Amino acid sequence: MPLLRNKIIEVADVSLRYERLPVLTDIDLTVFKDDFLVITGPNGGGKTSLLRIILGLQLPSRGAVHFYREGQLAHNLNIGYLPQKNVIDSRFPITVSEVVFSGLSGSKKIFSRFTEKEQEQVEKMLLLMGLAELRDRPIGQLSGGQLQRTLLGRALVSDPEILILDEPSSYVDKAFETRMYDLLGEVAKKATILLVSHELSRVTEIANRVVRINKTLEEIR
Repeated sequence: MPLLRNKIIEVADVSLRYERLPVLTDIDLTVFKDDFLVITGPNGGGKTSLLRIILGLQLPSRGAVHFYREGQLAHNLNIGYLPQKNVIDSRFPITVSEVVFSGLSGSKKIFSRFTEKEQEQVEKMLLLMGLAELRDRPIGQLSGGQLQRTLLGRALVSDPEILILDEPSSYVDKAFETRMYDLLGEVAKKATILLVSHELSRVTEIANRVVRINKTLEEIR
C-alpha cells in the first residue's frame, strides 16, 4: 500500500494574464509536506509569477491556491521567502541585523519588542550566514552576495514550515553556494521547500521533485 502524504499547498487551475498576454495557463500543482520541489524553466516562463501567486502577492486571473495543515484547510502557513535580489531597494535605510529581525516580525504585535530567545535566533542566523561582523552595516553598502545571504537569513530565521526561494544562488560565491545547498539539505528534513532555479546540477541532488514551467507546467521528476 502506498504511503499517504499530507498535502500542504494546492494550486488549482491557476491562470494569469497581463491584458491579453498569457503568463500562466491551467496550472495544477500539489505540494506535499516535506517536499523539496525545484521549479525550472526559461526566463519569462512564469516561475516567479507562480511563486508570487502562492505567496498571495499576485492575484491569479483564474483559479485558487489553498493551504493545508494536518489534512485540514488552513488560512495561512509560516512561510519564509527569499525573493530575487533585484526586487530589493538597497537604498532603504536598514541594517543587516534589522533585515534578519524582520523575518520574525510576522508573528509579533505592532511595537512589541523582540524576546531574548528571538535575539538569540537572529545572532545564530548571522553567524550561520557569515554576517556577524556586518550586523550593523546598511544594506546599501553590501555586495550582491552579502545581500543575498542577508535575505536568506531573513527567510530562515523563523524556522518556517515552508521555505520559498527564487534563484537563491544568484550573486553568491561558489564557496557559499556549496555551503548553502548543504544547509538547505538540513532544512529540508523539517520544512517543505520550493526553489526556483535555472541551474539544476547541484540542487537536484537534494530535491525529490522537479517541475518545468513555460506558461504551462510539466513534472519532469
